[in-house]
Amino acid sequence: MGSTEDNKLILYTNYLCPWAHRAQIVLAELGIPFETVIIDLDKPRTAEYLAINPRGLVPTINYNGKIIPESGIVSQFLADTYPSHLLKTSTEEGGALQRAEINFFIDAYMSKVNSMLYPAIRAEGAEKEEYVTKFVEAISKEVEGLLKNAGPYFGGSDKLTFAEVMTGSFVLRLVSFSKNEKLLPTSLPKALEEKTPNFWKWATAVANAKSVTYIWDEETVSTRTLERFGRK
Repeated sequence: MGSTEDNKLILYTNYLCPWAHRAQIVLAELGIPFETVIIDLDKPRTAEYLAINPRGLVPTINYNGKIIPESGIVSQFLADTYPSHLLKTSTEEGGALQRAEINFFIDAYMSKVNSMLYPAIRAEGAEKEEYVTKFVEAISKEVEGLLKNAGPYFGGSDKLTFAEVMTGSFVLRLVSFSKNEKLLPTSLPKALEEKTPNFWKWATAVANAKSVTYIWDEETVSTRTLERFGRK
């Protein structure tokens, strides 16, 4: 394991990007010192940044001179390099099983639930309201049972785990956007609380976790999301 004294870490990020937000969560949980470079996603990427990441995406980290891109890869690398409460190593007792369960949960949430987030925002009128039922059905089928032991976080943990690192920024948006009828139906929270209580309890805990919210600007993100979809 590298120490915080002899490793240099630079994070290239943008606070409005939910994918880059993953790196912020894992770094906050690990307590690793790092330098932040904000990349303006509203402008063409600079030649300097394209030399670092030719795709021009965030997040990217420079770890002791080695460039590592992509949110999932960055988050996994940091969790593996600095073993912690987030994730057991594969050689620890129960580690391989925990990793498999967390990875299954991440895939279930991202592919079956989060995949509906932006289509729901894009929808209007009755079509938007239909997403309440769609979210409830997907969460009931794919996620609710996986959170029966949440305490309040995945697997009965009282601290964030790698499951929350990978899903937290998206869960935060689901909870936050459902306060604004222009983004998501405001009836969604009540429906989720009644029909998927395990999920809603977990989601509320995640959306209030300090490591998830410390860079969060609800008003700015909501406004920018509305602008993205041509709304005011």
